[in-house]
Amino acid sequence: MENQGISVAVDQNEYLAEGADTVDAIVTVEAGADFVAAEPPPERVEILIIDCSGSMATGRKFQGAREATLAALDVLPEGTRFAIIEGTAKARLIFPKDEPSLPATRQNVAAARRQLDKLRPSGGTAMGTWLGLARQLAKKHEGAMVHAILLTDGKNEHEEPETLEAEIKLSEGLFTCDCRGVGADYVVKEMQLISNALHGSTDVVEQGEELAADFTAMMQSSLAKAIPELRLRVWTPAGATVNYVKQVSPAVLDLTGLQVENSPQVRDFPLGSWGAEEREYHLQVRLEPAPPGREKAAARVTVFAGDQEVGKGLVRAVWTEDTQLSARISERVAKYTDQAELAQVVQEGLDARKSGDVDTATAKLRRAVELATQAGNAETAKLLRNVVDVERDGTVRLRTKVEAFDEKALEARSVKTVRIPPKKS
Repeated sequence: MENQGISVAVDQNEYLAEGADTVDAIVTVEAGADFVAAEPPPERVEILIIDCSGSMATGRKFQGAREATLAALDVLPEGTRFAIIEGTAKARLIFPKDEPSLPATRQNVAAARRQLDKLRPSGGTAMGTWLGLARQLAKKHEGAMVHAILLTDGKNEHEEPETLEAEIKLSEGLFTCDCRGVGADYVVKEMQLISNALHGSTDVVEQGEELAADFTAMMQSSLAKAIPELRLRVWTPAGATVNYVKQVSPAVLDLTGLQVENSPQVRDFPLGSWGAEEREYHLQVRLEPAPPGREKAAARVTVFAGDQEVGKGLVRAVWTEDTQLSARISERVAKYTDQAELAQVVQEGLDARKSGDVDTATAKLRRAVELATQAGNAETAKLLRNVVDVERDGTVRLRTKVEAFDEKALEARSVKTVRIPPKKS
């Protein structure tokens, strides 16, 4: 259904067997280019958070970080505001120094370059502290779209995990954040903890030389977004519950823990900032069964931009004694469920491998190979082959020697999915 420029499509098998109580649907939300172009241009603020800890001195990581920062600034449109944070065991605003941000001009970018040239890697890593400073900057730009890039090469060793978690919570809704790891000594889960809550992405590069292209792409992606935030509101009938809402394309992201309860029957799920794009969500609802022949609205989904309703759709439930109808499986629900399972078993397999549980690791990663093949996810299948050997007869064995970066890359990228197009009617 289209309303005000956002289309919302629901893909499901609405027929349930007698006594069944669970409804699954894939909700496709698409923001059209005309809708995005019609939005008034928001003020933009780009914050670059650069790990300047001592370990960044290894190889060309630090040089690559400086070059990447400058590459990102080079694609900023004139007048876009920006700031640069030096991240160690503390957080320090290195540009500008006396105000929260400055517009991108030739003079200001040149001044930022001079400050970057003065930096030297030393000290520790405290990512929560870095986010705290970014949050302070974001709060001084009320109404602006604030986006941060956080680069690290190591673990969050110089603050308690609770500090990072608290800062992430305080930052929700104030800015979005993409995380990047360079080398192979960071913790992917720490970066994903940040990017998942702040509606960004996590990825990794092995060498500092690769950062410039990655920073440029992240900045261009940020600049393409003109809608500060969309929200998915889910209404369910009395007695029904939302089991979960998961983004399943372009990557798996569980939004269930980010929900805001407006009432026992109405919940809002933040969807982050948007450009002209399409994303898909798996909604699962549990509700009281009804007699055969009865139909219920299992859920109403409404997309909001601010306080404006911009799109809506309906999830239905129809109980039937016809087993041919109730046994029919929505292909898109099934395939996205498989891809969500793929991301999960990869994580579980890698965790088991790290703990020395070879049997569990082998079983989980064998299942991951099966799911990647079924889903046609060639990228994840390729990454898996850096960690396991797959024989011609399908036997899967853990490799005895695995490059640390290959393991990190699999962990970071296994959440990316292959889009399942709807069947043409």
